Amino acid sequence: MTSQDETPPSAGHAYVDGNALAGPLAEVFAVDLTAATSRCDHCGRSGPVAGLHVYAQAPGLVARCQDCGEVMIRLVSTAGTSRLDLRGITVLSIPTGG
Repeated sequence: MTSQDETPPSAGHAYVDGNALAGPLAEVFAVDLTAATSRCDHCGRSGPVAGLHVYAQAPGLVARCQDCGEVMIRLVSTAGTSRLDLRGITVLSIPTGG
């Protein structure tokens, strides 16, 4: 069984870059995760979260690898709850202030 967000988008779907995740992720984390480096679990590509392709046509935000198109991040926020799925990321390297 495949959900809609697990099927790579066709060429006709519009996306914005990973910076669209900055505001929603700031509501959950005390650091800016768009500056973090993520590694795709599917193809192994590493790059900044800000470089991911983010689709907002679903009930939440779906961030896909800029190379292979696999889902890396899902974020759905409702009143009082945010659900974050990072199973498409092998490693998330978060820069620290020090």
